[in-house]
Amino acid sequence: MPYTPSTYLPYDFANRRHIGPSPEEMVEMLEVLGLTTLEGLIDETVPASIRQAEPLDFGKPKSEREMLWFMRQIAKKNRPFTTMIGQGFYGTVTPPAIQRNILENPAWYTAYTPYQPEISQGRLEALLNYQTMVSDLTGLEIANASLLDEATACAEAMTMAQRVARSKAGAIFVDHHCHPQNIAVIRTRAEPLGIEVIVGDPFADLDPACVFAGLFQYPGTYGHLNDFTAPIAALHETGALGIVVADPMALVILKEPGAMGADIAVGSTQRFGVPMGCGGPHAAYMACREEYKRAMPGRIVGVSVDAHGHKAYRLALQTREQHIRREKATSNVCTAQALLAVIAGFYAVFHGPKGLRAIAQRIHRKAVRTARGLEEAGFKVDPAEFFDTFTVEVGPMQGVILKAAQAERINIRKVGATKLGISLDETTRPASIEALWRAFGIVRKDEGGDGQYRFPDTMVRRSDYLTHPVFQMNRAETEMMRYMRRLADRDLALDRAMIPLGSCTMKLNAAVEMMPITWPEFANIHPLAPAEQVKGYAEMLADLAGKLCLITGYDAMSMQPNSGAQGEYAGLLTIAAYHRANGQGHRNVCLIPTSAHGTNPASAQMAGMKVVAVKAAPNGDIDLADFRAKAEAAGDALAACMITYPSTHGVFEETVREVCEITHRFGGQVYLDGANLNALVGLVKPGEIGADVSHLNLHKTFCIPHGGGGPGMGPIGVKAHLAPHLPGDPLRGGQGAVSGALHGSASILPISYAYILLMGGAGLTQATKVAILNANYIAKRLEGAYDVLFKGAKGRVAHECIIDTRPFAESAGVTVDDIAKRLVDCGFHAPTMSWPVAGTLMIEPTESETKAELDRFITAMLAIRDEIREIEEGRADRENNPLKRAPHTVEDLVNDWDRPYTREQACFPPGAFRVDKYWPPVNRVDNVYGDRHLVCTCPPVEEVAEAAE
Repeated sequence: MPYTPSTYLPYDFANRRHIGPSPEEMVEMLEVLGLTTLEGLIDETVPASIRQAEPLDFGKPKSEREMLWFMRQIAKKNRPFTTMIGQGFYGTVTPPAIQRNILENPAWYTAYTPYQPEISQGRLEALLNYQTMVSDLTGLEIANASLLDEATACAEAMTMAQRVARSKAGAIFVDHHCHPQNIAVIRTRAEPLGIEVIVGDPFADLDPACVFAGLFQYPGTYGHLNDFTAPIAALHETGALGIVVADPMALVILKEPGAMGADIAVGSTQRFGVPMGCGGPHAAYMACREEYKRAMPGRIVGVSVDAHGHKAYRLALQTREQHIRREKATSNVCTAQALLAVIAGFYAVFHGPKGLRAIAQRIHRKAVRTARGLEEAGFKVDPAEFFDTFTVEVGPMQGVILKAAQAERINIRKVGATKLGISLDETTRPASIEALWRAFGIVRKDEGGDGQYRFPDTMVRRSDYLTHPVFQMNRAETEMMRYMRRLADRDLALDRAMIPLGSCTMKLNAAVEMMPITWPEFANIHPLAPAEQVKGYAEMLADLAGKLCLITGYDAMSMQPNSGAQGEYAGLLTIAAYHRANGQGHRNVCLIPTSAHGTNPASAQMAGMKVVAVKAAPNGDIDLADFRAKAEAAGDALAACMITYPSTHGVFEETVREVCEITHRFGGQVYLDGANLNALVGLVKPGEIGADVSHLNLHKTFCIPHGGGGPGMGPIGVKAHLAPHLPGDPLRGGQGAVSGALHGSASILPISYAYILLMGGAGLTQATKVAILNANYIAKRLEGAYDVLFKGAKGRVAHECIIDTRPFAESAGVTVDDIAKRLVDCGFHAPTMSWPVAGTLMIEPTESETKAELDRFITAMLAIRDEIREIEEGRADRENNPLKRAPHTVEDLVNDWDRPYTREQACFPPGAFRVDKYWPPVNRVDNVYGDRHLVCTCPPVEEVAEAAE
């Protein structure tokens, strides 16, 4: 094709990195749709009444080299000092083998949440290692596969305790030595649920009869080491529970929560190799006693068996229960911190129990030497017994010493008006201790010590931990590298094949966008570092927020929510705070269509709202008459509506402005779920069509990778009238805080920022258009073989489409699960199953996929339809066929073959690669067996052998 500016235009933008189909391929795809231009498709898909008037314009997009140079200039404005602030964030060393092979490896960071266990065995084993580590260190039987951060884990523990405690008291007692951000987030969660929060001294102020639980920090935020055995025993006498917020590094050498009688333990695994990153992302943990396992929020990895009786891992129990129980869900948690949990788990595997003990002992000895140097110079250190943190009484010299420490490139913590807090960690060097002493006017050398300890013998840990063979393996880097590779090879991630998940937008996470997050200037910053040391972060956050506001039509952004579900919750809390400020705190009704995202009703319940479901019309749209009637019935009690746009059914509804107008007419606010923003960027601004607040899934639309189920970011954009009610700063006790740091998982925001810089406004808009093109191309190619459930007024779908597989259950005995497992044989992750309509598949190809990959997927789906037809026509056995026996493993291939179809049909169906075929490591996993025989830690070798027999 001859060169012309119009045909060559897409190559002039850096967006060719993100946009899969070439201009020539787009022409071919449009021909299939009966169109000649991409703009013509958009006109038929997106209602003209909601299209934005002006194109996005951020100036010229940057090349890779320009972007990296630009980001370097921003990074240089951050000054990563030696951190001794503590308060839940510590310096740590990420072993290079883990950084390169996990954190920077797309096999790990592009994986999806392991809802399809057969293609997730590697990350599931890594998460099971993490759960085992947590269970061992806390001394409790069951652990989950991570939560968002320590502060939100505290809030989750509070609501879990309220559900299961025998005590029906309406208050929780919170240790006054908890980190401020933990108390702030607990207060936020407690208020809409009507829970009273009593903060005080556990040994002087706790009245067990008045609370359903007590929550204690261990060690305390100022370093105090308390044995909570007696307070927990007193709580048990009244039917209340004991919750311990424990530092896992301290648990390596100190008495564990289980030995104190704790019922629940939570905390952060940040210092297990995960950089501070100005606040996140970090994997929080939760562990509990066996009897409470079914009430635990979040995801739990369990051990089951496959169709041949071999050991297989899976997500256990209620992992997606928010989609089923809706407003009655125990939590709206749908984003964990899987990638960070994997890193923390591998940190424990890498070091083993002896290595961890050595690290913890070194940290403690450094803290003791530092304290002794200060004491010998006449300073008073408190407490007398500690692990790694203590305070120093300095009187009126506080400000002078703080500045002197900063002059030595050390940050310490201001405590009250006359004290300074000091926390040591594994990165602290002798030179740093000497520099700290100089800030206090002390000149001396750190010459090591005699191994003295400053905690009583009664606080020494007596139990073993990390005894499973995985933590005892040879830690030569060769062996570690191969173990990590083996696990990665068991998984199917975006680096292998398309992951066409509806509403999950699994798009390219470009390598160049990932590079800045491991730069020390972004990674090694404490969230309480002084403002003059984080000017680069401030500049980036301000510009990113401005660009996101321009994209969405909102006036302000809060970066605090560190998941999409938490963004929903934060948005609803912002609405509730707005109503209270206007003297309308009685407004508590939230209208939610039955097709809404499963987390929406759970979020509304958490925000203290009453959920009223709105029907869907036969075409999948919101039933406008029912919506109007429900809004009128709510009257002045209407607080909000929650809608998803384009709809969860994959359609741009024509009535969205009317839905917003009805809501506003009755005094409510419109929450527009941002899960489908990938179909809007550059075409529609939610803030201009009537929405008041949205969360933005930066881990979907703006290229932060899913990491096997987290990290994520769900910042909220709001109109100006809601801006004063955005979440406050949790580290400074701000009201309305929803996570443990002001900017949530700040260290991954450079990914989204880099994406926007590389794409520019025109590139972002082109990405949206091509996402819509790819979805419509698949829908059209599958026409006739499968029914597409919902379409717009002109027969088009948005960025995703729902195909109906329900008829095959009756005609051939084939379920949506059978199709999903057969796609594994073809080398694909299945689309989203049975949601929002049971028995269907929701397909979202994104703009990143090339036409060749789309065609490969279409080939596989058409071949599966042919296999179903063979059953329908009696040419294949109804029970013994490739669909029912899928997925097929190498072991199936080499074993005796007694099936009525060939090995070739089984293992190399149309669409599958022959040379580079993905082989699932296990056959179909037995979920029922796993729930009946729940094992959520690494099983003993003998049990594994028995299961395989």
